[in-house]
Amino acid sequence: MKAVVIYEHGGVDKLKYDEIPDPVVRAGDVLVQVKACAMNHLDIWVRKGFPGLKVKYPHILGSDVAGVVVSVGDDVKGIELGTPVMVSPGISCGRCVYCLSGRDNLCREYAILGENCPGGCAEYVSVPKENILPMPKNLSFEEAACIPLVFLTAWHMLVTRAQIKPGEVVLVHAAGSGVGSAAIQIAKLFGATVITTAGTDEKLEKAKNLLGADYCINYKTQDFVAEVRKITEKRGVDIIIDHTGDVNWEKNILSLTMGGRMVVCGATSGYEGKTDIRYVFFRRLSILGSTMGSKGDLFEVVKHVESGRLKPVLHKVLPMSQVAEGHRLMESRDVFGKIVLIPS
Repeated sequence: MKAVVIYEHGGVDKLKYDEIPDPVVRAGDVLVQVKACAMNHLDIWVRKGFPGLKVKYPHILGSDVAGVVVSVGDDVKGIELGTPVMVSPGISCGRCVYCLSGRDNLCREYAILGENCPGGCAEYVSVPKENILPMPKNLSFEEAACIPLVFLTAWHMLVTRAQIKPGEVVLVHAAGSGVGSAAIQIAKLFGATVITTAGTDEKLEKAKNLLGADYCINYKTQDFVAEVRKITEKRGVDIIIDHTGDVNWEKNILSLTMGGRMVVCGATSGYEGKTDIRYVFFRRLSILGSTMGSKGDLFEVVKHVESGRLKPVLHKVLPMSQVAEGHRLMESRDVFGKIVLIPS
């Protein structure tokens, strides 16, 4: 089969669209013919490499898959051939206390497609039967591929970790990112007031008109702390959703109200955020880490996608042979939503 692979870490020149062996279908696996695979910043980090990451070459990138079931293992029941499906990107052992209590993203063996196990940016991908989800009937394959990783991540951050409540004020950084565009929608779904940031007025206009953000801040021309204080009449926000890293860390702390919660799922700009601990204990703040979410969370997301209350944000579709162009676009940050790759 053809797949987007790397043989070593580095720049976009390390990306290859090569012929490699078909995946092995084990007894409990489902083989999916990939119709679309969405990109994430995770693809860039894996391509470049980071401390602690271990992959087996050639390593297949890609976490977000939509496609059709073409084969099932001997132990798989109830999944019909030809069924359109999405793939839950988190792989876990399925037998530990975390997996069996619905917290599989805490499993010690947890892995993410395309990061520390072979991904789905290929003609075919084989995954455990537990990772198969019905594809929303109202979406194309390209739209469906925009859902799994970012909506799962944003749902877990807001609903599970922050325990969002109606009427709260939520600050979502990076409106044009996959997680940001999903978080805005989920926060509005729960009746929150949403403030969001982006680096261009064009992105902010889309955040407001397409996603429903209530207030928009251009972080390049405005001080978001001052704007948050103005919008909230000096109160601050209840929840902050962030993956930008140390660039916003200190300002985030200052933007929270008493008892506020900051939920962090990444550190794009850097790993070491400076914290004045006095603010944390005096204001009774919570700083919450979050990675992915449970497989059960995605079923909740799918319900709202099928009802039209949550919508994928598709920026551009490219053939897999042009994966390098997709990486360049993501690194330029001239993207609103998801870039999707299709077999070419």
